[in-house]
Amino acid sequence: MSGVLLGFAIVLVLVGVGFVAAWVLPGEARAMQRGIAPLVYYITNPALMFLLMSDADLGAVLRTYTPIALITAAATGLLYALVAGGLLRRPAGPVAAGAMASSYVNAGNIGVPIALYAVGSAAPVVSVLVAQLLVVAPVYLSVFAWCRRREPTRSLGATLARSLANPVTVATGLGLLAAAFSVDLPAVIGQPVEMLGHASVPLLLLLFGMSLRGQRPLGREARAEVVLGTVLKTLVMPALAWVVGRFLFGLDGLDLLGVVLMAALPTAQNVFLFAGHFRLATTSVRDITLVSMLLALPVSLVIAVLLG
Repeated sequence: MSGVLLGFAIVLVLVGVGFVAAWVLPGEARAMQRGIAPLVYYITNPALMFLLMSDADLGAVLRTYTPIALITAAATGLLYALVAGGLLRRPAGPVAAGAMASSYVNAGNIGVPIALYAVGSAAPVVSVLVAQLLVVAPVYLSVFAWCRRREPTRSLGATLARSLANPVTVATGLGLLAAAFSVDLPAVIGQPVEMLGHASVPLLLLLFGMSLRGQRPLGREARAEVVLGTVLKTLVMPALAWVVGRFLFGLDGLDLLGVVLMAALPTAQNVFLFAGHFRLATTSVRDITLVSMLLALPVSLVIAVLLG
């Protein structure tokens, strides 16, 4: 229970600092946002992913948790796409961004303390990171790139190749190679990488907090998408994880608790970063991220009581 509270408290404090900074220093905050976004995308976030993956126990993370994370994320994103694209008739770009927001969890910072303190193992959160960074994120980034491609003659294969070469996926792959071959970086390289990686989470949360200044959540133009994405993220995705973990993989006890808690994590701020990088509509993504973060704490506490 304490791990759940600690993880959410850290996130809310840092988002609050970013919001206050944008309120007190509006001009400077806009300049900071323009500088922080590419810094996180190209440097600090890849460094963090390399650190997390290079320390992973590959045998432990790939057996059970990673397949469950993939199935759950795929099913949730597909549900969003069917409703938003089929019933609400939204364009491909916003549908793709909303699908990612409804199925891509904040495992990098909230998930770590929750996994360690509520479950007693980092395996659930590392497994989710492997699934998201090596499969889920490249798929969505490829779709984002296809939606925003400017050259009509560019093939789908070229679009996919460019997306798979994004800094986060490359760093994740290098980290997994380092873990597979037990590679230890020399201190002169490893310590700077560690320093950059540790800067990623606070910078990303500050950036997200700054983006909330002057915005009105749940605006009319995106209210249906926000409600849909939030319901899928906070209620449907944990329920799917419980069904898949319990009945397809036969999990129970702390193993099942870890699977469901990871699925109940709020939307990762990375989705907002990715959508903005590809110049997709970010209003619904921002609001799903915010509302899911507010609702994830009570939902996670209920899950911890029921399954813990």
